Amino acid sequence: MSDESVQQRQSQPAVPLLEEQRVGEILAAVPERRHWRYRPRRVGMVWRSRTFRIAAVFTVLALCGLAILALVRDQTGTEGFLVGLGLAVLPVPLLMAAFRWLDRVEPAPWRNLLFSFAWGAFAAALVAIIANSFATRWIATATADPSDADTLGATVIAPIIEESAKAAAVLLIFLFRRREFNGIVDGVVIAGFTASGFAFTENILYLGTAFGEDQQIGTSGVVSVTAATFFVRAVMSPFAHPLFTVLTGIGFGLAAVSARRRRVRRIALPLLGLVLAMGMHALWNGSASFGPYGFYAVYGVFMVPVFGLVTWLAIWSRRRELRTLSAELPAYAAAGWLTPAEPLALSSMRARGMARDAARRRHAIAARESWGSPYGPGYAPTYGPGYSQAYGPGFGPGYAQAYTPGFGPGHASPRRGPSAQVRAHAKAQAKAHGRAAARAVAEYESFATSLASLRRQARRGAAGPDFAARELELLHHLWQRRDVAAPALTYAAQATGRLRPHRLPTAPYTYPFPQHTQHDGYGYGYNPYLNAHRPPPPQ
Repeated sequence: MSDESVQQRQSQPAVPLLEEQRVGEILAAVPERRHWRYRPRRVGMVWRSRTFRIAAVFTVLALCGLAILALVRDQTGTEGFLVGLGLAVLPVPLLMAAFRWLDRVEPAPWRNLLFSFAWGAFAAALVAIIANSFATRWIATATADPSDADTLGATVIAPIIEESAKAAAVLLIFLFRRREFNGIVDGVVIAGFTASGFAFTENILYLGTAFGEDQQIGTSGVVSVTAATFFVRAVMSPFAHPLFTVLTGIGFGLAAVSARRRRVRRIALPLLGLVLAMGMHALWNGSASFGPYGFYAVYGVFMVPVFGLVTWLAIWSRRRELRTLSAELPAYAAAGWLTPAEPLALSSMRARGMARDAARRRHAIAARESWGSPYGPGYAPTYGPGYSQAYGPGFGPGYAQAYTPGFGPGHASPRRGPSAQVRAHAKAQAKAHGRAAARAVAEYESFATSLASLRRQARRGAAGPDFAARELELLHHLWQRRDVAAPALTYAAQATGRLRPHRLPTAPYTYPFPQHTQHDGYGYGYNPYLNAHRPPPPQ
């Protein structure tokens, strides 16, 4: 080392170094995260980012949507496109409502359903229209017979391409949202939303083309081609495409409940469902070639019975999910996580709805009684004649609504009654508390359903290695909402006759709900860890 470099180093000011012995003092002086000047650099491939994946999926669907709508508009014209769009929308809400009703026990997240619908309407439709056109032209060129190419394309090529494109959405949900795909009902719902989206776009094309034909030949009204096309596709057979793809969804649903060690079965069942969907689609498309009455024969002898069979299977599967609740949850009730009445109420859709309504009504009454009086919070009004202690305020037959001073009809208000602004605020607060209570009960029911489904999967060997962590998380969510949901579900079990009154030491809801005066991390105003096993005393 030269003397010049040594002299240059000695001329630089010395920089103090932090000593390792001062680790505690150093870490205590680290600023909070929002005050950081340096942030960790993300190292890795960009497509591993969840935000990037979501943005990429929505970008692809948006581009597919623009492309397919442009193609349809090019084939139908602007006026035909608008007419077809207006008529094609009509059956969509009915189909979506039917599948959503079927999924009431353990509802799938809306993001999955909207993704499925968008995939069917945009991505699958785009793939189908491009591939079908290419295949039909290739067959016409190879055989030199355009009419035979159209028939072959409709009965063979189209079912394979369209059902494969629609099945891709079910496969993606099955692979990347596996925790939310628990059985046959989930497969039916996801497949139904996908096929409804596909049928929506296809109906725009067919109805727009029919409107263009009517414009050329000058027909209108009920004898028009547009009216006939709408009647066949939207009235007689709106369930055609959903019925085909639902067979694929059933295959994925059966694979979801199969044990993980049965790999062949988990692969073969979805493929079998896909093949059945293709075969049924081919039979439906080829019905016109069976003679003048071929369509009606296939519709009456095959389509309607299969539709009834699939509908029965879906409803039976939903009832089976409810039976799973009554079979799996008593173990948690015996362990003290649930009350004995909750599995009975959770296994009944009527009791679950009644519990939500009861919680909303009772919490709204409690909030109005506390905050709606001119004497401020804590005022205890006197209930009118007919109040039934066995049911509690707001539930018993013959209950006379108690009015706080300044609210009841004919009541002599004090000299300085509440102003209109105070009454409006009290009413709004009461509704807010009621909605919060109903939401807590609904979330409690959803978590309890997921817990029962998880335990059933564990019994069948279909649960993953994270079963214990998932079970603990679900129990934590239930415990956080227990003080709100348990009394409501107990009341619903008794009110619907699923739990006899003599089995309870005291009647449910004989005391008002605690007021929303504290807010925990979930925002429901209750701390279940304080006196969790002891209900508040009756007033």
